[in-house]
Amino acid sequence: MLIIPSVDIKGGNCVQLVGGQPGTGNEYGNPVEAALRWEAEGAQYLHVVDLDAAMGEDDNLVKVAEILANVTIEVQVSGGIRTVDRGIELLGIGADRVILGTAAFEDPDVLKELAEKSGSERVMVALDVKKGKIAVEGWKERTEKDVVEMAKKFEEVGVGGFLFTNVDVEGSMTGLDPEPIRRLVEVVDAPVIAAGGVSSKEDVKQAKKAG
Repeated sequence: MLIIPSVDIKGGNCVQLVGGQPGTGNEYGNPVEAALRWEAEGAQYLHVVDLDAAMGEDDNLVKVAEILANVTIEVQVSGGIRTVDRGIELLGIGADRVILGTAAFEDPDVLKELAEKSGSERVMVALDVKKGKIAVEGWKERTEKDVVEMAKKFEEVGVGGFLFTNVDVEGSMTGLDPEPIRRLVEVVDAPVIAAGGVSSKEDVKQAKKAG
């Protein structure tokens, strides 16, 4: 099991938003310094999120590139990757994997083409869930799409895994809910990364038990 710290970037700063809502949570300064700190503390892998790009409000590509250039561990990148060219660009500057959310649901051909060009193991899908249903556009829009049903479809296309985020508790430090993770793991063969609400070592153990 990989324990993956996340560097969420908004407005050039490392932030922690609650439920993805701007103006909530905390700021932690330079995201490059945050990434290097995680590496120094023993992280074997890193998750970097461009929140501005995810919300369609500019991007932090320069900061993402700076992180990729400065850490020696592998990095997966998400947030606003809505074209094949952007996915290939991020992989080309050092990302190990890219994670598509909105584009995977709204234009599955982008996902398919990127997987074909880069290798399916380097392309993942973000399953961001609000009250049991998929959310897109930086979590601002809740759809009626079922997470398990969509995961099965994406697996048929060929993806390297899923990032499952429980948006209802994301950034809240109130604890992880293992049940939806378990339900997802039971129906897909690709690896699942779980996020949202993690606040203790017990939460990490629960995620591991959930698969």
